[in-house]
Amino acid sequence: MSSRTHLVALIPLLLVVTVAEMRPAGAAELTLERIFADPPLSGRAPMQLALSEDGTVLAYLRPNEQDSEILDLWGRRLPGGAPERLVATADLLGAGAAQKLTEAERMALERKRIYKRGITSFMWCGDGADALLFPFSGDLYWARLGAAGEAPQVVRLTRDDDRPELSPRCSPHGNKISFTKAGDVYVLDVASHKTRRLTRGASATRSFGLAEFIAEEEMGRHEGLWWSPDETRVLVFGVDESPVSVKIRAKIFADRTELVEQRYPAAGEANARVTAQVIDVRTGRRTALKTPTEDGYLPRAGFFRDGTPWLQWQSRDQKRLVLYEADRRGALRQVLEERDEAWVELHDDLVGLPDGRLLWSSEASGRRQLELVERASGARVQLTAEPEAVEGVVGVDRAAGVVYYTVAADRGRQRQVHAVPLAGGAARAVTSESGWHQPTFARSGTRFIDVASAWGRPAKTTLRSADGRETIALDDNPTPELASFPAPAPEWRDFRADDGTVLNGLLLAPLGREPGRRYPVITWIYGGPTYQMVANRWTRAYPLFLWLTAHGYGVLLVDNRGTGGRDRAIDRAHYRRFGDVEVRDLFGAVREVAGVDWVDPARIGVWGWSYGGYLSARAVLDAHTPFAAAFAAAPVTDWTLYDTHYTERYLGMPDGGKAEAYTRANLVSRAGLLARPLLIIHGTADDNVLFDNTLQLVQALEDASLPFELMIYPGKAHGVSGRAAQLHVYKMAFGFFDRTLRAAPPGP
Repeated sequence: MSSRTHLVALIPLLLVVTVAEMRPAGAAELTLERIFADPPLSGRAPMQLALSEDGTVLAYLRPNEQDSEILDLWGRRLPGGAPERLVATADLLGAGAAQKLTEAERMALERKRIYKRGITSFMWCGDGADALLFPFSGDLYWARLGAAGEAPQVVRLTRDDDRPELSPRCSPHGNKISFTKAGDVYVLDVASHKTRRLTRGASATRSFGLAEFIAEEEMGRHEGLWWSPDETRVLVFGVDESPVSVKIRAKIFADRTELVEQRYPAAGEANARVTAQVIDVRTGRRTALKTPTEDGYLPRAGFFRDGTPWLQWQSRDQKRLVLYEADRRGALRQVLEERDEAWVELHDDLVGLPDGRLLWSSEASGRRQLELVERASGARVQLTAEPEAVEGVVGVDRAAGVVYYTVAADRGRQRQVHAVPLAGGAARAVTSESGWHQPTFARSGTRFIDVASAWGRPAKTTLRSADGRETIALDDNPTPELASFPAPAPEWRDFRADDGTVLNGLLLAPLGREPGRRYPVITWIYGGPTYQMVANRWTRAYPLFLWLTAHGYGVLLVDNRGTGGRDRAIDRAHYRRFGDVEVRDLFGAVREVAGVDWVDPARIGVWGWSYGGYLSARAVLDAHTPFAAAFAAAPVTDWTLYDTHYTERYLGMPDGGKAEAYTRANLVSRAGLLARPLLIIHGTADDNVLFDNTLQLVQALEDASLPFELMIYPGKAHGVSGRAAQLHVYKMAFGFFDRTLRAAPPGP
């Protein structure tokens, strides 16, 4: 083992976090330990809200009172019923028992970005409001709701801890439940509890009814089976991973090392082969769908209202997306096609209407808008003409002929709910309160649950009628302790890119700053495609911002071109330009902020995770960097190591890593430019950004004899989840910035 400078970070450190000199007299003190302790400062707002099919009961997950890392299943009868805990995780486990998850289940939760434990998902079954299905600790459970005030009956449907039932799905009327077990699809009849096996042939590299890695990680598809409306058939994807190269992940724990073989399709390599078939549930008869033979993806599938199977096919270069429908023999007919010279963005805005037409969204106009599509001819008519991008369809009132959707506002910094008649005409605003609205509509489209938040204000949940009127406050989610800490006023700023594009920014000043004194600033970034940092919504990083500003730091957030919520031309700015356009935008914004009277331009640091980790490292591997120090968490360092669907969408095919877009984006080749303090952290079990990325950069920095700091998290995946681990991450990060950004102590 090398004894070079960076290895000091592997030795336990005594971190002395500087106490703020600037805290206003008498103000409450916020500590990092408090931020990661119970009860959560952001409250216990309901999660994964779902209305029953008849819209009369709301079910949701909620953090447990004793341990907010554990989720319980709750329900509430609408409109005025009291919240009821339907199923507690503790009751399922029994005294002293621990939840059991296989490696496949843990990784599936990681890909859904679920970092809690307990009951982590559920679904309504049937047309009414009396049955819920949820997986737990490898098995399936059925919760039957009784009358108000009666405890639900909880039935354990399966008993096989070692071979979990994965990806369970209720049939449309709740009479059957499908799931995948040991790679094959089974259907359980709810009335008789009899199980029928529908597929055969699963192996270590072949499965049915599951989403392949690339679909879950990059396409937003977490299922591989869909029920027909009449419950007689299922559309099943088969996944053959044998063409996918095997990557060896060394899960290094404190007491052991486990070698895990993972089928991971890196850029330019072969993807899994995905096939589609329709299976008759009663007879087992199969009809293979004749999908295109050209290399590509199957990102979405399902059945139309009349029982016709459909699927979407996307070309490997992602410049074409085709919607097909299948006949009884499995032949496909094209319904519509999207083309884009950069890439076609995937979405979930395909909705069948009673008259046979389809709702669809498209960026063909230069801004995502809703369209009406004739299934037979493919003829399309634009339905909306919003001044900012439509985010997605959220509900349809088929009886009234109205579609509800979310739309960007305030240059993408807000999200509102709008409605438009299906017959055409002017759209109207359903919500208008400033902030970020996340609606969950009843199937009827006549009411919805609104989860609304704003900057510094955690989410509150209300029941609203379809015209937006608040019917009842379901959860005010009071957070008095959070409100007791001093908070800086957000300064929303406009920056201008070199092509004239106006960029969104937000600046927080240190609390209690003294006139004439200059302070360090930490730039908090992501910078990658689609995700926005600068938004008028609650962010879980907010308490950390309070801590930083109370400890003499300013905080800067910047959304460069390509980060989402804007028009197509801005969203496509990353095309073939990783490490280029976002760096120029970031440097320009930072240099402008350096002119603020309280900012010390020599003490500006940068922080980021995942793509933000890549951008943080890239920002200091630059001869012209304005940053004094950088913290990079789980960074991609060589894009040939990252997965196909994400990387090729933006950078194209790598040509063995020699393609210009890849060589320019590579951090390993830039290692010799490091002239600022850099701290890198990474989990050894990361199956998203493989640990190899950090190891390659480490080797390059060693070869260049350049000092840096490194912290690894044994057995941790991409998010380094868990309260203790997260607390350690931020102690490391802020201790690092205290050492590198604070003014040097006076000499003797």
